[in-house]
Amino acid sequence: MKTILHTVATAPTAAQPLLEGAQKSLGFIPNLFAALADSPAALEAYLKLSDLLGQSDLDATEQQIVAIAASRENNCTYCVAAHTTIAQMGNLDPATITALRDGTPLPEQKHEALRTFTISVLHQRGNVTPDELEAFLAAGYSQKHVLSVILGVSMKTLSNYSNHLLNPPLDAAFQPNSWTK
Repeated sequence: MKTILHTVATAPTAAQPLLEGAQKSLGFIPNLFAALADSPAALEAYLKLSDLLGQSDLDATEQQIVAIAASRENNCTYCVAAHTTIAQMGNLDPATITALRDGTPLPEQKHEALRTFTISVLHQRGNVTPDELEAFLAAGYSQKHVLSVILGVSMKTLSNYSNHLLNPPLDAAFQPNSWTK
């Protein structure tokens, strides 16, 4: 299948303002957004989920931990590269970024609990063991954080699976952080 990458001019009418907003806020339209624009509902869902994750009880660093951990586990080369770039722009500790990309324990114990819990939620489709849940809560998280992790995993599942099936090319902005498992 040849992936369709829309511009504002070629996108379905309902997707045009969404792409215009991305262009305005990011300075370019990421190829993932250009591909998702073929289904305005899918693009809107991704953007809304991303916005809602930004409003969650996870801070910016924790949001990127969830995004990179889930993307790595789903083997999404595009999203790992994109979220690495976002994490760098947010001044996330380079050792944490490297560990996330490599799938190794994070330097900070609380962040490692978040990474581990995210992976458990993803692999077990939400059916984490009571011990896994208790370990996450003992690290200083609460029920609201559990729900925020589920939100982040949901967002990344949408984009990771879309990237697998549509395979948009990696944007120049993300190229320095290209990644393979």
